[in-house]
Parts: sequence; C-alpha cells; structure tokens
Amino acid sequence: MVRASFAGFSTALSAIQASQKRLDITGQNLANMNTPGYTRQQLEVSSVTYTHPVSHYMNGSEVMVGYGVHMDKVSQIRDPYLDAQYRSQMRKSGYTDSMQTSLDRLSSFLDESHVNGIHSAFDDIRATLQNMQDLGKVNDPVFEAQLRSRMQALTNLLNDADRQITKAEQEEFTRLDGTGTNENGAVQEVNDILRQIGLLNRQIKENQIFGQQSLELMDERNLLLDKLSSYIPIEVTYYKDPDHDGIKNGTANTVDKDELYDHDYMGNIIGRQDWPDDLRVEMVYQDENGVTQKLTLVEGTIGAGEANFGQLEITNGSLEDPTAAEITFTGASTWDKQNNGTAQAAVSVVFGKDAAGKVTNQFPSDSGSIQASLDMLWKDGKTAGSSDVNGYEFYRNQLNNLARSFAHVINTINIQGNQNKTNPPPDEWFLLANKDDMSKDGITAGNIGINDAWSSGAVHVGNEGSSLSDTVLNLLEAMGTTYPMNPAKPGIGGNNNLLFDQTQVDLENNSFADFMNHVSTLLANDSYTNTNALKSNVIVLNGIQNSRDSISGISLDEEASNMMVYMSAYNAASRLMTALDEALNTLINNTGLVGR
Repeated sequence: MVRASFAGFSTALSAIQASQKRLDITGQNLANMNTPGYTRQQLEVSSVTYTHPVSHYMNGSEVMVGYGVHMDKVSQIRDPYLDAQYRSQMRKSGYTDSMQTSLDRLSSFLDESHVNGIHSAFDDIRATLQNMQDLGKVNDPVFEAQLRSRMQALTNLLNDADRQITKAEQEEFTRLDGTGTNENGAVQEVNDILRQIGLLNRQIKENQIFGQQSLELMDERNLLLDKLSSYIPIEVTYYKDPDHDGIKNGTANTVDKDELYDHDYMGNIIGRQDWPDDLRVEMVYQDENGVTQKLTLVEGTIGAGEANFGQLEITNGSLEDPTAAEITFTGASTWDKQNNGTAQAAVSVVFGKDAAGKVTNQFPSDSGSIQASLDMLWKDGKTAGSSDVNGYEFYRNQLNNLARSFAHVINTINIQGNQNKTNPPPDEWFLLANKDDMSKDGITAGNIGINDAWSSGAVHVGNEGSSLSDTVLNLLEAMGTTYPMNPAKPGIGGNNNLLFDQTQVDLENNSFADFMNHVSTLLANDSYTNTNALKSNVIVLNGIQNSRDSISGISLDEEASNMMVYMSAYNAASRLMTALDEALNTLINNTGLVGR
C-alpha cells in the first residue's frame, strides 16, 4: 500500500464515531422535543486533510485524501433574525396584554352597558323632578326627601367610581413594584432576569473556554431574553471581548493579529483563535426630545461579581401616590467603544415626569408591560406628551368634569330660586357640596356630596319666581340640556340671567346622563382597539414562533429520517472497516509467497 497500513482504519473509525455522535444527538433532540426552550442540536464536522494535525502522523502522498472526518463541535440551529423578530413582537404583545388587563379593570365599574350605574342615577333624578313639577308637590317634604335620596345615590356612585380608579392605580403600581406582596412585581422580575443572564454569561463563557459548549445553558439564557423582551424593548448583540476582537487596545482601528490567530514557537500563524462570544443586552428608549437612545443592561462578562448586569428600581411613587411612579434604570459597566479594553462606569436613566407633568424618558410605542403600566399611571389625556393614551387619570378627569358640571348647574339654579332669602343668605342655598369643607367649590367625583344644610332641613329646593315650581322646572330642563349651552340661548327656562360659568360646564355637547354614556363609549373604543391590536400581535407572534420552530424546533419525522441516514452511514463505515480488514489479511497472508 502506498500509505500507512492502518490509515484506512482511522478513516473508518472516524466515520463510525461521527455517525454514532449524530445518532446520540438525534436521540437528545427526540428526548427534548417537548422541553420548553430547547433548541435543536447538530454536529459540525470537517474533512481531515494534511492541514489537520492528525495527518502529520501519516505517510505523505501527492493526493492527500482519505483521512476521514473530524468532529468540530455540537452547535444549535438558530436564526438570529427570527429571534430578533420574536422579541420585537413580544414587547408589542406584552404591552397590549398588560393594557387590556388595565382596561378590563376600568370596564368593571365604568362600562354602563352591563350595569345600572351613574347614567341610571341621572335618569332617576330626572324622573323625581318630573313628579315634583306639580304645584302641590313642590313643597312636599316627601318628594324633596326622595330627590335628596336620589342625589345622594348619584354622589355615592361618583365617589365609588373615584375610589375604584384609585384602587386600580394602586394595583397597577403593585404590578410594577411587588414589595410587600407575595408576588414579584415587574421590577423584581426584570432584576432577577438581568441577574440570571449576567451569571449565565460568565458560566457559559467559562465552560466554552474549557471546551464545553453549554448548549442547555444557552437555551436557558434565550428563554430569559424572550421573557425580558415582554417587559422592556431590548436589542441583543454577540461580540468578542476587547482582548480578542482583533483591534489593538487603546487605538481606534488598528488590527491586532495576536488577538485573532494562534502562532507556533517561531511566530508563524497556525490557525485562527476560537474564542467564545460575549452577549450584550441593550434597552432601547427615547429621551425627552424623542431621540432614540440605548442603555446597556448586560455587558458580557466584564468586571467581576455583579458588574456585568444592571438593575432597575422604583425611585418615586407609592401606594398612596401611585401616579408619581418613577423608575430608574442603572446600566451595567461597559467597554469604552473609543478605547477598547477600558471599562467605564455604569450610567442611570430616569423614567418619570417633570414638574409640569410632562413625561421625560419613555419607551417607543407598544414596548412591553412596564410601559403599559407607566402609561396608565402617567397619561391623563391633556398634559403635553401625555395625550396619546387614556390612562386612569384621564377617566378620573372625565368623572371630575361630570361631577363639577352637575354640581355647578344644580347649585346655580337652586341659588337663583332662593335669591331673596336672607337666612341663610342666597349663596348658601346650594344642594351639592364638597364634602371636605361643605362648600360649593372644588367639587370632584371623589368629594361630591349632599350639603349638610339640605340634609338638616336648613336649605330646601327653591320656590321663588313667577311660580313655586320654577326652580323644579329649571332643574328638570337642566337635566336634559346639552353643555356647553348654545351661546345664543344661554339661559335655563327662558331666564337669560341664569347663566353658568362655561369653564365649569363643558360636557362636549352632552347632557349629564349622555356624558356618562360618552365616557363608557370612550372606554369601549379603547378596549376594542386594544383587543384587536392584542389579537393581531398574538397572531403575528405565533407566526414567528412557528417559523422559529421550523428551524430550531424538533420534528419527529425529520429526526426519524436523519436517524435512518446516520444508521446507513454507520453501517457503511462498519462495512468499510470489514473490507479494510480483508485487504490487510490478504496483504499479510497472501503476499510474498513466491514459488509456491
């Protein structure tokens, strides 16, 4: 034979080993086809030629072939583009899902298509006024008591709606900060994820340096990245650390070949360095000027201990003042991009509101569940930069507007109906009051109530005018009037002296009862739009997941087909070894027998 006698056996052995390893990996894939986050694995191989160290121990030949296969490593089959698409869609789904939870909470007490609430209370007041318009009933204490009772029921409903909004805001704040509860909030969850990714970065790289691929740890890290993307918008980058990126430290773009290649004792290049990648996680956000910025939350394996990952914390706001919520993101230590090899200190970014109520740093639209919670707590629909989302304070403002407008109209009419009274003076003949100080000023949905003087009998429904029923008739007309009133006909009951402060009464051309329908319709539209967006996001997310599964997931049919191919290769390599054995037997026993 021209080459070494046992070289063929080495070729056959390497083929058998490679086929056996492929069968082992196929079994591993099949065993984990239902394991969450598991990524399909494959064996990477290369042909053994004279450039491989194994060939140095074989006889030379003009045609260097036939030395077998080399098992390079076991790798995962993943598509980075699909991973990025999946995480981008996860943030959108996380946003709309969290937003829907908040809107459903509001619907439980503001959606009057399912419950008899504030709208019905206005109808009851109007029905009572219709009963009182007869002259014989105007001064009847029974009917006045019924009117007062209906007014009390309305104020109680407005008070309760305000309390429900406060409770919803507190629950939203708890979803952000789970301190003091039996469940972690989003802040604790994100901090835990960042910590795990930072520690996994170190463990994976250390294992890879010593020749262990740690694919299962990489699967765990990928699951954490997917989960993190549902909370905040992130970008994931794989890179070489400054000591192995091929750029000389302390320079701009000077190539350092010592970082890229291995050399022999003579300084000759003998191969490219196989140094593992680091992983960087950056959070994408917009500053107060709308400029896109990035904050590094995980920086490979930089430094020691917890230096390679950042954290976030609630730096303002509480259950007593949830709308003042402020979150501070503190990044990881980072490599100085202008001076490789130098670590620079972590920086912090504050997400909050300025003194004027304007939102400062924020995420791009539809960027995770944390943004959804902040939007619901911050955005009131009127402050600059806060009008794109109808948050809890927007609906509170709607109820406050309704309560203030109703009280102003009712009180103005009743004061006009008692304009000649002296004990108490006319300005004190109001029916609805601010419960905090029993005045007619500063009325909101949370503090509106019945004037104590009306409850005690010191104040009554007015009975002055051309008729005893004028005040009742004016109140009845006011219940069906739309506000703001027609400037050409500003009065009630033909009395143009009975004017209202238009800054106090603007219900967007609705009556009191219809304005409540208007609020319910706004909420229904918000919920409908968000529900459709959520459905679309989930459909797109599932589509991307299916695409990922087609590449990274386990297919029973495909793995079974591969198993048959690998088994055939195994049998062929075994048959090759048998043939080589027969050839060697002939060489040893049947050659050199001259003369026989």
